[in-house]
Amino acid sequence: MSTNRISSKAEDYLRAIYEIVAQKGFVRIKDIARELEVKPPTVVEMMKKLDAKELVIYEKYSGITLTDRGREIAEIIENRHETFREFLEILLVPKDIALKDAHILEHELHSKTILQFSRFVDFITKYSERPMFMKRWLEEFKKYCERKETEGNKK
Repeated sequence: MSTNRISSKAEDYLRAIYEIVAQKGFVRIKDIARELEVKPPTVVEMMKKLDAKELVIYEKYSGITLTDRGREIAEIIENRHETFREFLEILLVPKDIALKDAHILEHELHSKTILQFSRFVDFITKYSERPMFMKRWLEEFKKYCERKETEGNKK
């Protein structure tokens, strides 16, 4: 399923709803506002738009629910985000930076590029037949980065 018919901002809202529901079991306007660091009226405006696109069920003074289509899109977005976060962490990017940068990447790359990132991360982290040297390669990369960091601090 393609998500390119909705804006990256709408994608952010769907992913936020998805994550909040996973944590709390339900979601309210103030939860989304807190998560996305926006004001509640801004959230209400977006909920009305997402409701019109049949991605959420929004009723004033009630909780927000993802429709089946909204959940599918949110899962795609969440998977993209996790792929990029995991890839950046493989590269030893600090977690807080990896989270922010994954957010940027999840909206900006072509779907074929995203697919290859996903395959690469799965190969490195989960594929049972990956080459045995991979773990050693990652350990050596970590040592190399630590050495470069030390060298950079001496300058």
